[in-house]
Amino acid sequence: MNDLLAYRSVFISDLHLGTRDAQSEHLLEFIRNVECEHLYLVGDIIDGWELRRNWRWSQAQSDVLQKILRKARKGTQVHYIIGNHDEFLRPFLPMVMGDNITISHEKVHYALNGKRYLVVHGDMFDAVTMTKKWVAHLGDRCYLFMLRLNRPINTVRRLFGKYHYWSLSKMAKQSVKQAVSFITDYEEILSSHADDGGYDGVICGHIHHAEIRLINDIEYLNCGDWVESCTAVVEHYDGRFEIYEHHQNS
Repeated sequence: MNDLLAYRSVFISDLHLGTRDAQSEHLLEFIRNVECEHLYLVGDIIDGWELRRNWRWSQAQSDVLQKILRKARKGTQVHYIIGNHDEFLRPFLPMVMGDNITISHEKVHYALNGKRYLVVHGDMFDAVTMTKKWVAHLGDRCYLFMLRLNRPINTVRRLFGKYHYWSLSKMAKQSVKQAVSFITDYEEILSSHADDGGYDGVICGHIHHAEIRLINDIEYLNCGDWVESCTAVVEHYDGRFEIYEHHQNS
Protein backbone atom coordinates (compact mmCIF):
# COMPACT_ATOMS: atom_id res chain seq x y z
CA MET A 1 0.00 0.00 0.00
CA ASN A 2 1.54 3.30 -1.10
CA ASP A 3 -1.41 5.62 -1.72
CA LEU A 4 -2.53 7.82 1.15
CA LEU A 5 -6.03 6.98 2.40
CA ALA A 6 -8.05 9.93 3.69
CA TYR A 7 -11.16 9.38 5.83
CA ARG A 8 -13.04 11.46 8.36
CA SER A 9 -13.10 8.57 10.86
CA VAL A 10 -11.48 5.15 11.18
CA PHE A 11 -12.69 2.43 13.56
CA ILE A 12 -10.44 -0.56 14.30
CA SER A 13 -10.89 -3.23 16.96
CA ASP A 14 -9.41 -6.47 18.24
CA LEU A 15 -5.76 -5.77 17.47
CA HIS A 16 -4.69 -8.19 20.25
CA LEU A 17 -1.24 -6.67 20.57
CA GLY A 18 0.87 -8.91 22.76
CA THR A 19 0.01 -12.09 20.87
CA ARG A 20 2.12 -13.57 18.12
CA ASP A 21 -0.96 -13.79 15.90
CA ALA A 22 -1.52 -10.02 15.86
CA GLN A 23 -1.08 -8.80 12.29
CA SER A 24 1.10 -5.91 13.47
CA GLU A 25 3.03 -5.42 10.23
CA HIS A 26 -0.17 -5.12 8.18
CA LEU A 27 -1.72 -2.86 10.81
CA LEU A 28 1.37 -0.64 10.85
CA GLU A 29 1.24 -0.37 7.07
CA PHE A 30 -2.41 0.66 7.24
CA ILE A 31 -1.90 3.25 10.00
CA ARG A 32 1.09 4.76 8.21
CA ASN A 33 -0.95 5.29 5.07
CA VAL A 34 -4.21 6.55 6.53
CA GLU A 35 -5.14 10.09 7.54
CA CYS A 36 -8.25 10.78 9.60
CA GLU A 37 -9.75 13.27 12.01
CA HIS A 38 -10.99 10.57 14.40
CA LEU A 39 -9.32 7.23 15.15
CA TYR A 40 -11.42 4.89 17.28
CA LEU A 41 -9.70 1.91 18.93
CA VAL A 42 -12.74 -0.23 19.68
CA GLY A 43 -11.44 -2.62 22.33
CA ASP A 44 -9.08 -5.57 22.72
CA ILE A 45 -6.19 -3.40 21.59
CA ILE A 46 -3.69 -4.85 24.07
CA ASP A 47 -4.31 -8.50 24.98
CA GLY A 48 -3.87 -8.59 28.76
CA TRP A 49 -5.15 -12.19 28.92
CA GLU A 50 -2.32 -13.49 26.73
CA LEU A 51 0.35 -11.25 28.25
CA ARG A 52 -0.43 -12.67 31.69
CA ARG A 53 0.00 -16.20 30.33
CA ASN A 54 3.04 -15.60 28.18
CA TRP A 55 4.69 -12.22 27.76
CA ARG A 56 5.35 -11.63 24.07
CA TRP A 57 5.88 -8.20 22.59
CA SER A 58 7.45 -7.41 19.21
CA GLN A 59 9.03 -4.25 17.85
CA ALA A 60 6.23 -4.03 15.28
CA GLN A 61 3.67 -3.88 18.09
CA SER A 62 5.60 -1.06 19.76
CA ASP A 63 5.74 0.69 16.40
CA VAL A 64 1.94 0.48 16.09
CA LEU A 65 1.46 2.23 19.44
CA GLN A 66 4.11 4.83 18.63
CA LYS A 67 2.46 5.58 15.29
CA ILE A 68 -0.93 6.03 16.98
CA LEU A 69 0.61 8.41 19.53
CA ARG A 70 2.28 10.34 16.73
CA LYS A 71 -1.05 10.76 14.95
CA ALA A 72 -2.54 12.13 18.18
CA ARG A 73 0.31 14.64 18.48
CA LYS A 74 -0.41 15.78 14.94
CA GLY A 75 -4.07 16.43 15.70
CA THR A 76 -5.98 13.17 15.19
CA GLN A 77 -8.56 12.61 17.92
CA VAL A 78 -7.83 9.13 19.31
CA HIS A 79 -10.67 7.44 21.22
CA TYR A 80 -9.70 4.21 23.00
CA ILE A 81 -12.70 2.07 24.01
CA ILE A 82 -11.89 -0.71 26.47
CA GLY A 83 -12.72 -4.36 25.71
CA ASN A 84 -12.55 -7.57 27.75
CA HIS A 85 -8.95 -8.43 26.83
CA ASP A 86 -7.73 -5.00 27.95
CA GLU A 87 -10.08 -4.85 30.94
CA PHE A 88 -7.08 -4.23 33.24
CA LEU A 89 -7.54 -0.54 32.34
CA ARG A 90 -11.17 -0.36 33.45
CA PRO A 91 -10.51 0.64 37.11
CA PHE A 92 -8.79 3.80 35.84
CA LEU A 93 -11.54 5.01 33.49
CA PRO A 94 -12.29 7.50 32.17
CA MET A 95 -8.82 8.77 31.29
CA VAL A 96 -7.56 11.71 29.28
CA MET A 97 -4.01 11.71 27.90
CA GLY A 98 -2.99 15.07 26.53
CA ASP A 99 -5.29 17.00 24.24
CA ASN A 100 -6.22 14.27 21.78
CA ILE A 101 -6.45 10.88 23.55
CA THR A 102 -9.37 9.66 25.63
CA ILE A 103 -9.88 6.20 27.14
CA SER A 104 -13.38 5.17 28.14
CA HIS A 105 -15.98 2.39 28.32
CA GLU A 106 -17.94 3.78 25.37
CA LYS A 107 -18.24 6.84 23.18
CA VAL A 108 -20.83 8.62 21.08
CA HIS A 109 -19.82 9.32 17.48
CA TYR A 110 -21.57 12.19 15.72
CA ALA A 111 -21.38 11.31 12.04
CA LEU A 112 -21.45 13.55 9.00
CA ASN A 113 -24.73 11.95 7.98
CA GLY A 114 -26.35 13.60 11.00
CA LYS A 115 -26.74 10.36 12.96
CA ARG A 116 -25.52 9.36 16.42
CA TYR A 117 -23.66 6.09 16.86
CA LEU A 118 -22.84 4.30 20.10
CA VAL A 119 -19.23 3.07 19.94
CA VAL A 120 -18.62 0.15 22.31
CA HIS A 121 -16.48 -2.98 22.20
CA GLY A 122 -19.46 -5.27 22.81
CA ASP A 123 -18.19 -7.75 25.41
CA MET A 124 -20.73 -6.42 27.93
CA PHE A 125 -23.46 -7.90 25.69
CA ASP A 126 -21.84 -11.35 25.51
CA ALA A 127 -23.42 -13.54 28.19
CA VAL A 128 -20.52 -16.01 28.15
CA THR A 129 -17.89 -13.33 28.68
CA MET A 130 -19.85 -11.68 31.47
CA THR A 131 -21.17 -14.70 33.41
CA LYS A 132 -18.87 -17.65 32.59
CA LYS A 133 -15.37 -16.25 32.28
CA TRP A 134 -13.75 -19.69 32.50
CA VAL A 135 -15.67 -20.68 29.35
CA ALA A 136 -14.55 -17.46 27.65
CA HIS A 137 -10.92 -18.17 28.55
CA LEU A 138 -11.21 -21.78 27.34
CA GLY A 139 -12.75 -20.59 24.08
CA ASP A 140 -9.93 -18.07 23.75
CA ARG A 141 -7.33 -20.84 24.05
CA CYS A 142 -9.13 -22.98 21.44
CA TYR A 143 -9.27 -19.98 19.12
CA LEU A 144 -5.53 -19.37 19.58
CA PHE A 145 -4.83 -23.05 18.84
CA MET A 146 -6.70 -22.84 15.53
CA LEU A 147 -4.84 -19.63 14.71
CA ARG A 148 -1.56 -21.53 15.18
CA LEU A 149 -2.75 -24.12 12.65
CA ASN A 150 -3.45 -21.39 10.09
CA ARG A 151 0.28 -20.82 9.51
CA PRO A 152 1.30 -24.36 8.41
CA ILE A 153 -1.97 -24.75 6.48
CA ASN A 154 -1.28 -21.59 4.47
CA THR A 155 2.36 -22.62 3.94
CA VAL A 156 1.14 -25.84 2.30
CA ARG A 157 -1.47 -23.92 0.28
CA ARG A 158 1.22 -21.64 -1.15
CA LEU A 159 3.14 -24.70 -2.36
CA PHE A 160 0.09 -25.47 -4.52
CA GLY A 161 -0.23 -21.91 -5.79
CA LYS A 162 -2.97 -20.84 -3.38
CA TYR A 163 -1.74 -17.46 -2.18
CA HIS A 164 -4.99 -16.11 -0.75
CA TYR A 165 -4.96 -16.30 3.08
CA TRP A 166 -7.34 -18.99 4.36
CA SER A 167 -8.41 -19.27 7.98
CA LEU A 168 -9.40 -22.49 9.73
CA SER A 169 -10.68 -20.57 12.76
CA LYS A 170 -12.82 -18.29 10.62
CA MET A 171 -14.27 -21.24 8.70
CA ALA A 172 -15.08 -23.04 11.96
CA LYS A 173 -16.76 -19.94 13.39
CA GLN A 174 -18.89 -19.44 10.28
CA SER A 175 -19.71 -23.12 9.77
CA VAL A 176 -20.76 -24.20 13.25
CA LYS A 177 -24.48 -23.59 13.65
CA GLN A 178 -24.24 -22.47 17.28
CA ALA A 179 -21.49 -19.96 16.41
CA VAL A 180 -23.61 -18.48 13.63
CA SER A 181 -26.57 -18.29 16.00
CA PHE A 182 -24.39 -16.55 18.61
CA ILE A 183 -23.26 -13.93 16.09
CA THR A 184 -26.85 -13.25 15.05
CA ASP A 185 -28.00 -12.95 18.67
CA TYR A 186 -25.08 -10.67 19.51
CA GLU A 187 -25.85 -8.34 16.62
CA GLU A 188 -29.53 -8.13 17.50
CA ILE A 189 -28.90 -7.53 21.23
CA LEU A 190 -26.46 -4.72 20.53
CA SER A 191 -28.78 -3.12 18.00
CA SER A 192 -31.67 -3.32 20.46
CA HIS A 193 -29.53 -1.65 23.13
CA ALA A 194 -28.61 1.16 20.74
CA ASP A 195 -32.30 1.61 19.87
CA ASP A 196 -33.26 1.77 23.56
CA GLY A 197 -30.62 4.47 24.07
CA GLY A 198 -31.98 6.60 21.24
CA TYR A 199 -29.01 6.03 18.94
CA ASP A 200 -29.23 5.62 15.18
CA GLY A 201 -26.58 2.92 15.11
CA VAL A 202 -23.89 1.00 16.98
CA ILE A 203 -20.21 0.51 16.07
CA CYS A 204 -18.52 -2.40 17.84
CA GLY A 205 -16.03 -5.26 17.68
CA HIS A 206 -15.50 -8.33 19.92
CA ILE A 207 -16.66 -11.19 17.68
CA HIS A 208 -14.05 -10.74 14.89
CA HIS A 209 -16.73 -10.58 12.23
CA ALA A 210 -16.82 -7.42 10.09
CA GLU A 211 -20.34 -6.44 9.11
CA ILE A 212 -22.48 -3.47 8.15
CA ARG A 213 -26.21 -4.05 8.03
CA LEU A 214 -29.54 -2.63 9.10
CA ILE A 215 -31.27 -4.37 12.01
CA ASN A 216 -34.77 -3.08 12.80
CA ASP A 217 -33.87 0.39 11.48
CA ILE A 218 -30.65 0.48 13.54
CA GLU A 219 -27.32 0.54 11.70
CA TYR A 220 -25.06 -2.21 12.99
CA LEU A 221 -21.36 -1.83 12.15
CA ASN A 222 -18.69 -4.28 13.33
CA CYS A 223 -15.03 -3.46 12.74
CA GLY A 224 -13.81 -7.06 12.45
CA ASP A 225 -10.25 -7.64 13.67
CA TRP A 226 -6.51 -7.41 12.97
CA VAL A 227 -5.71 -11.02 13.79
CA GLU A 228 -7.21 -12.65 10.69
CA SER A 229 -9.41 -10.46 8.53
CA CYS A 230 -7.49 -7.15 8.89
CA THR A 231 -10.57 -4.95 8.49
CA ALA A 232 -11.80 -1.56 9.64
CA VAL A 233 -14.94 0.51 9.45
CA VAL A 234 -14.27 3.87 7.77
CA GLU A 235 -16.37 7.01 7.46
CA HIS A 236 -15.91 8.93 4.22
CA TYR A 237 -16.17 12.69 3.86
CA ASP A 238 -19.44 12.25 1.98
CA GLY A 239 -20.96 10.58 5.05
CA ARG A 240 -20.76 6.98 3.80
CA PHE A 241 -19.60 4.14 6.04
CA GLU A 242 -17.95 1.06 4.59
CA ILE A 243 -15.75 -1.87 5.57
CA TYR A 244 -12.10 -1.46 4.61
CA GLU A 245 -10.28 -4.71 3.92
CA HIS A 246 -6.49 -4.79 4.04
CA HIS A 247 -5.33 -7.35 1.47
CA GLN A 248 -2.52 -9.60 2.58
CA ASN A 249 -0.90 -12.78 1.33
CA SER A 250 0.43 -14.11 4.60
